[in-house]
Amino acid sequence: MTRTRVLTGITTSGTPHLGNYVGAIRPAVAASRDPGTESFYFLADYHALIKVQDPARVQRSTLEIAAAWLACGLDPDKVWFYRQSDVPETTELTWLLACVAGKGLLNRAHAYKAANDRNVAAGEDPDAGVTAGLYMYPVLMAADILLFNAHKVPVGRDQVQHIEMARDFAQRFNHLYGQPAGREYFVLPEAAIEEQVATLPGLDGRKMSKSYDNTIPLFAPAKELRKLVFSIVTDSREPGEPKPVEGSALFEIFQAFASAEETAGMRQAYAEGIAWGDAKQKLFERIESEVAPLRERYEALVAHPRRIEEQLREGARRLRERHATPFLAQLRDAVGLRDLGTVGAPRDAAPAPRQRTTVLAFKQYREADGRFHFKLVEGERVLLLSPGFESPRDAGQRLAALRRDGFQAAGSDLFLGDGVDPADVQAALDALRAAEDAKA
Repeated sequence: MTRTRVLTGITTSGTPHLGNYVGAIRPAVAASRDPGTESFYFLADYHALIKVQDPARVQRSTLEIAAAWLACGLDPDKVWFYRQSDVPETTELTWLLACVAGKGLLNRAHAYKAANDRNVAAGEDPDAGVTAGLYMYPVLMAADILLFNAHKVPVGRDQVQHIEMARDFAQRFNHLYGQPAGREYFVLPEAAIEEQVATLPGLDGRKMSKSYDNTIPLFAPAKELRKLVFSIVTDSREPGEPKPVEGSALFEIFQAFASAEETAGMRQAYAEGIAWGDAKQKLFERIESEVAPLRERYEALVAHPRRIEEQLREGARRLRERHATPFLAQLRDAVGLRDLGTVGAPRDAAPAPRQRTTVLAFKQYREADGRFHFKLVEGERVLLLSPGFESPRDAGQRLAALRRDGFQAAGSDLFLGDGVDPADVQAALDALRAAEDAKA
């Protein structure tokens, strides 16, 4: 079964708040448990540098956000969980994409245009204070997505343009470098707009955002949480006076945490004129009942940052070995960053037979996530890696098809080793077949 790849990035520029939890963390963790989905979650620390120049804040935010996702139930053994800066292939791919990205398209990026408009309104040069990082943000985001050929990227409507840009860059690269064989290196990603995901109001009724300084930290101590809840802006209606739920930030936050039955009860209480203090107490108790066990796990995680560091590095190591490094080797070859010893050789020609001094072999194994894999090795050199399979039977069937039909027929989702050509793999398969025939 081919699984849908879904990729989510979390910018490490602040402390997680209730809006992040309701709008991103909680639904994403639930989605990660879908057996038909291969989930990628990364801490976008390169993106954070575009707007945060405080190194301590970036470091602290990375720790807090990683701990928040883990505390809320993300299982790093069942998803790809990594830090963006631990995968250097991302920045190399950013440059390859920058060389096919149209400047005119980047000029129309929402964030860049908004910065220009603000400057013009203030009577300044349109590019005043605009860094190349802000301008190139869409290319870096495209590299995040295309490096792993994600099928879907959950985003808000304001980010859809970036997915469309990633598709444009991918199409241009495929057109320029996939000919004449008609190869498509990149999958064209799709934006997954989740209309049902709540956008939580903040203390002042506007969208909860660090930009508005109206957030409620997700793991604030109970005493601080209660104080913040009681500071949510309400109107001047007295106890006993019916209160509308429409436009009530307090009611919207309660609804995001409550069951349908609890929500109906609060709606009735509003109609009966519940006092604002009593409504806020109910909201505090409802949030605390859900967050308290998560807070306990979070505090335990933050107390041991080295463990989180090791998890992130291991996640990146496995991801590079299985996906990023082999794939980027193919892209480097596609654009001409090649071994000079192959100058003049037709790219599609079969390599000349060579004497093998190391043993060719297939190795089958099971990863910590419970999925089954195989790889083709020549001594210590990895020629080919498989994706993960649900059962050893599935892995065995794909391996048998590969040996029977060859790489071109069975290799659509297989990954080449670093510096390995498809011709190298096919030559190895032919050598294995010849050795088996000789034994027979």
